[in-house]
Amino acid sequence: MKEHKASPLSDYIEYPEKEMIERSERFYADIKRRHSIRQFSNRSVPQVIIENCIKAAGTAPNGANHQPWQFVAIHSSDVKKQVREQAELHEQGFYAGRAGEEWLEALQPLGTDAQKPYLEHAPWLIAIFSQKKGGTNTGDKHTNYYVHESVGIATGFLITALHNAGLVTLTHTPKPMSFLSKICARPDDERPYMLLIAGYPDENATVPEHAKQKKSLEEICTFL
Repeated sequence: MKEHKASPLSDYIEYPEKEMIERSERFYADIKRRHSIRQFSNRSVPQVIIENCIKAAGTAPNGANHQPWQFVAIHSSDVKKQVREQAELHEQGFYAGRAGEEWLEALQPLGTDAQKPYLEHAPWLIAIFSQKKGGTNTGDKHTNYYVHESVGIATGFLITALHNAGLVTLTHTPKPMSFLSKICARPDDERPYMLLIAGYPDENATVPEHAKQKKSLEEICTFL
């Protein structure tokens, strides 16, 4: 390893093997309860919870530690209304045929359509942007590396943190998403990556049976 400034690893905690197995089983049991929800309650969620979850996302591994992401947490009713109007406008074209027959057929078991009332009803929308330029320090304009991978990992951290806090989420990727840049007043060197809806589930919230079908370990993993 090349010479570089470093400090001792002081916050690592090693658990006995039996406890490691138990912890891994408990985490799996808990994360299995995470579902994508499309019926949200309008119950308020304190901003500090969203802040803590975004801070957790900001610890994700990333290319050259440039942290090429920006999170815009939207609570304003007026802004959420703008997002819904623009998203539904684009979704109408998507479901009217732009997506293609195969894609629409794949979505059919999930019951999705162009109407996205949760974009206004949920207490929080989190618009996630990727940055082509940046660096470790705010204001840097260096080239960022592994941007897509880095933002994807951070988004996974964010979803997990929100679930751990007791909230439900939905990932939403309207095509195109350029309207988010305008609504959120983001610069040209950022690209909208995903819109994450977060809040409490409506008391009548449901989970599509199709979404509960998860591949087995044998289907998703090979041990060599």
